[in-house]
Amino acid sequence: MKNKSLVAIDDLSKEEIIKILDLAEGFEKNPIQNILGKTVVASLFFEPSTRTRLSFESAISRLGGRVIGFSEAANTSLAKGESFKDTILTIANYSDLIVMRHPIEGTARYASEVSPVPIINAGDGANQHPTQTLLDLFSIRKTQGTLENLNIFLVGDLKYGRTVHSLLIAMSQFGASFTFVSPQELQMPKEYKMFLDNLGLKYTEQIELNENLDKADIIYMTRVQRERFSDPLEYEKVKNVYVLRNSMLENTRPNMRILHPLPRVNEIHIDVDPNPKAYYFPQALNGVYTRMAIMASILGFK
Repeated sequence: MKNKSLVAIDDLSKEEIIKILDLAEGFEKNPIQNILGKTVVASLFFEPSTRTRLSFESAISRLGGRVIGFSEAANTSLAKGESFKDTILTIANYSDLIVMRHPIEGTARYASEVSPVPIINAGDGANQHPTQTLLDLFSIRKTQGTLENLNIFLVGDLKYGRTVHSLLIAMSQFGASFTFVSPQELQMPKEYKMFLDNLGLKYTEQIELNENLDKADIIYMTRVQRERFSDPLEYEKVKNVYVLRNSMLENTRPNMRILHPLPRVNEIHIDVDPNPKAYYFPQALNGVYTRMAIMASILGFK
């Protein structure tokens, strides 16, 4: 992976994914390693973020690197009319690696094509979020002991949810089967279902959340994303369509774990939090170790 950009999860082979997860496991055991030296990482967040931005900054600090950048596009020269290309080329002069989140799909890919330094996509619109996927894979492997042949329930916003799109692509390499739980308005896009069809992988679709949960190894909850809706009335119709409650987990498998990319709004009731099957907060911590592994690989330190 040295000097390669990470824009989409399918930029990585199965072997590269496993290598990153193994490295992340090592960083979990020894999280303070001063290997980046004088490396400068630019953190460019054109869209609001808490967990992704701060976990990257935590990862950089634990590796001994330095961070420059911004958390709001309004604070940049783009507000003065500078082109996106010029912004990327300028910041590449000041850094060895760029971590970028942007609300428009395809922006990370374009940045990787014009930038002389590697780009890590920290989320581009409703497209993909590969570093979230790698931490999800790390969390799944840690809790299940394997990534092979698992049944993954993807719940909520499957139309705009970039985390579920990336996770579907990644888990397809490990023979997963899927259950899509969403209202009609937020169903998994056809291209992802065709992707699974072409691989011969199984998936089912259902509208009710409290059905077949006893078959799940992973329940991956997502929030309905207000920022992706152009019509506020459409958002209001579906915003609280699913709420996972502790009582719904009684007959689920002992190994089952609940993941969520966070932030949570109402889709997981707080009565689930004390349940040992709730894994979304440890999942967020796993993001630090995984992002340490990604950056160490791309910068050639591991």
